[in-house]
Amino acid sequence: MHVHILLLLFALNLQAQTALFNSGNIRIHDQGQIGFHTNLINNASFDQNLGLAGFYGNNSITISGAFIPIFYDTEISNDKGVLLDTGVSTVNNTNFIIGNFITPRPQQDLYYNFMEDAFYVGENGSSKIAGYAAVNNQQNFTFPIGDDEQLRPLILNSNDTNTFAKCAYYFESAASPPSFPQIFDLSKKPRTIGEISSTEFWHLEGTIPSTVSISWNARSNIAAITGDAMNIIPVGWSITGRTWVNLGVTALSGDLAMGFLTSDSFIPNDYAIITFASVATPKEILTLDNYLVTPNSDGINDWLYIPELELSNDDTLRIYDRNGLLVYSENNYTNGFTGFANSDNIIVNRKIGLPSGVYFYLIAMKDLNLNYQGFLYLKR
Repeated sequence: MHVHILLLLFALNLQAQTALFNSGNIRIHDQGQIGFHTNLINNASFDQNLGLAGFYGNNSITISGAFIPIFYDTEISNDKGVLLDTGVSTVNNTNFIIGNFITPRPQQDLYYNFMEDAFYVGENGSSKIAGYAAVNNQQNFTFPIGDDEQLRPLILNSNDTNTFAKCAYYFESAASPPSFPQIFDLSKKPRTIGEISSTEFWHLEGTIPSTVSISWNARSNIAAITGDAMNIIPVGWSITGRTWVNLGVTALSGDLAMGFLTSDSFIPNDYAIITFASVATPKEILTLDNYLVTPNSDGINDWLYIPELELSNDDTLRIYDRNGLLVYSENNYTNGFTGFANSDNIIVNRKIGLPSGVYFYLIAMKDLNLNYQGFLYLKR
């Protein structure tokens, strides 16, 4: 026979909230319910539960103690929230009505844990996990996480079952996060990455190759990193490389005010945090140097080679001597300058090649709307 328990616990002292102290004599049986209106101090095993454990009322509730309680169904309807000073696990359903399960972000070993078949309903901006959520033995999972104000989920799709994965959202600058134990230099990045968000980031742990889907909204201030939503990319701080890495994009939709993206596959534990960045524009990526041309058939600098021109499909190169006389021109340059003039201008001793000295170049990459100028030294 199933035992039905309905236990309603109220704080009677308005100055100092009371607590339920579990020393091992509580169990929720099938179809049973226990309603917490006060703190729970769990100092004994509390893991053979069925039925519903609910957290209610208008006063903040704290769960603490030496043992992690494991509930079957869990419900929260408390606008002040439930603070976890010890972890909580749930076996079946979590029903978010109002109020957050709150974990102190500096204590990353405290989290609300969804076990193998656990799921949730009702998550929203005022009811979610404000801090760390974890999952056991699930391959794909959407973490119902955020901060005090907003729901900012991360969708994890893994190649295999995650024995354990964990995630939290931070509405903080990665350059100086007050509640994360590390700072991240936003300038440590390859040239192909443009501006990196200083507004928000996610901390994700996991060992299985996975893709993630994350979204942005007006508060994300995406306009600070790009003027075109199609240039948004996910980036992660490489733990071994100590630099930002483009995690790749397989899906992207939205505008500067709202949208989402899905990354390429990566191993979460390779990266300390994840956030948004922009793809660097060609103008940010490309810098042209000064060049040396030594056409002596030794295989080194025998012709003018400008590798950046391979990024353009509509370029022009013009070379002038120090007197401003055009000596060489080519559209869609293909490494043709070897020290000989090809212009129609009058060139002294054209057949033996241009004399050694300084020459100036002008390059236009018309399709990229880029223009460059510099000099080259021709040495025979």
